[in-house]
Amino acid sequence: MAYLLMTVDIWFVNLGLKISNVNRSFQVFGFDIYFYGCVIALSVLVGLGIATHVAKKTGQDPERYFELVVYCIIFGVIGARLYYVIFAWDNYKNDLLQVFNLRGGGLAIYGAVIGGVATAVIYSLRKKLDPRLVLDTACCGLIAGQCTGRWSNFINMEAFGRYTEGPFAMALNLDKVNRSMVTEEHLAHQFVQDGVTYIQVHPTFLYESLWSLGVLIILLWFSLKKKKKFDGQIFLMYLAGYGLGRFWIEGLRTDQLKIGHTGLAVSQLLSALLVIASLTLMIVMLHRQKMMKRAEEALAGAVSAAVKAEAEKRRSKLSTPSTDEDATSKEETAENGPEQAP
Repeated sequence: MAYLLMTVDIWFVNLGLKISNVNRSFQVFGFDIYFYGCVIALSVLVGLGIATHVAKKTGQDPERYFELVVYCIIFGVIGARLYYVIFAWDNYKNDLLQVFNLRGGGLAIYGAVIGGVATAVIYSLRKKLDPRLVLDTACCGLIAGQCTGRWSNFINMEAFGRYTEGPFAMALNLDKVNRSMVTEEHLAHQFVQDGVTYIQVHPTFLYESLWSLGVLIILLWFSLKKKKKFDGQIFLMYLAGYGLGRFWIEGLRTDQLKIGHTGLAVSQLLSALLVIASLTLMIVMLHRQKMMKRAEEALAGAVSAAVKAEAEKRRSKLSTPSTDEDATSKEETAENGPEQAP
């Protein structure tokens, strides 16, 4: 017991921050409640709160998003599990029942995003809503949830990066870390402090949480200040913004899912594709909006010029006597002769 009270499990070595006795669960009436699940539940509530706030401010029915989030949770978890299992098939092919063992870990955020986006689109079409507007709103909640949810990895001491001596370097108690995520580089730099062996890593959970917070602020500014030029722009900005950060962060992680035996990190490749595709589509749509605005301005100018010309023509007719009136006046003068003085 004395040993447990003295054990530092997480230590930000260059910041002087130490966290002792990190437990992954607690008991309620004899049932184990995992902090990981609690953080994920909190992230859902945070995301829902942000999405409904944006919906209210943009003239939508917030109740729609209370209903949508239920479906997104269900199919998001399914998508997250399928994504992980597909790219880690070697771990499941000999024991298929493990595919359904969610308590053993194995959820991928990109799978959850794919499942959630597909669900939002189908929901929108069935409810006769504009999917682009729904995605613009929902992605604000999604990135808020991702920002919060990454702290579940902190509690589990997982999803960390390579060895580093940088300012945010995080030392982890080797006895509490999933050994499948530990590399030879980590072990080569392990050290012992007060009888505890540590490895030193990039806190990629922190990088991604802070990056997601930055993306969230930008998306909210565009949404609430009504800066977007077309429906769907906020969602494309989410894909580009999150994808860019994830491409960098995924390159640091040691638990990458690879494409077969190619050595390519699937999430890093997907991030690059999303950034390229979303930026390209956004540029095309913005250019299209610009051309449409120019066409509308040209049409409005032409109509204004036509109206002005017609008005000028009418004023000219009113101020100038007609040819028939001039002829009649001349005939009357010729018949009556010159006017005689009295």
